[in-house]
Amino acid sequence: MADKVGQAIASMVRNLEEKTGKSLDQWVGIARRLGALKHGALVAALKEKHGLGHGYANLVAHSAAGAVGAGVPAGDDLVAAQYSGDKAALRTIYDRLVQQVTAFGKDVEISPKKGYVSLRRSKQFAIVQPSTKSRVDIGINLKGVAPAGRLEASGSFNAMVTHRVRVESPWEIDAELLAWLRRGYDGA
Repeated sequence: MADKVGQAIASMVRNLEEKTGKSLDQWVGIARRLGALKHGALVAALKEKHGLGHGYANLVAHSAAGAVGAGVPAGDDLVAAQYSGDKAALRTIYDRLVQQVTAFGKDVEISPKKGYVSLRRSKQFAIVQPSTKSRVDIGINLKGVAPAGRLEASGSFNAMVTHRVRVESPWEIDAELLAWLRRGYDGA
């Protein structure tokens, strides 16, 4: 799975240069000239002042902060930290989900954060978070879809998504869940 994430990020690095005409190193230089901004402020500045999309701005901000080695962010380390200790057994759920979601299209971005992983297209369509030692919560953006059954309203889980599905086994990454995720992806 680490290879898939690394390949996705390497693809983003290549696409960044194709779309903007500037390499990642050039963008890092631009980001550093913006000053000592916190991550969120730097991402916002790159989006507003330079027209980068969120995924590219996030990549550049992480790179400027030194979270990148040979063009690949330390996302694997963030994921490894999330699924360590008493949550280590949950990693199979995450791996199965990412394997299925990356099959949606080449534009799927896997963006690890400290406590969860953001799944993005042009914007975030889902998040994956190991919430307890026995459960991974999958948040999905599904505007206009009524919660029903295991598709719950997100409630206090996370304000960045509209719905949540609680998953305790890799086998719960089934056709129903993938259909909801696909709908979120198609709407992103």
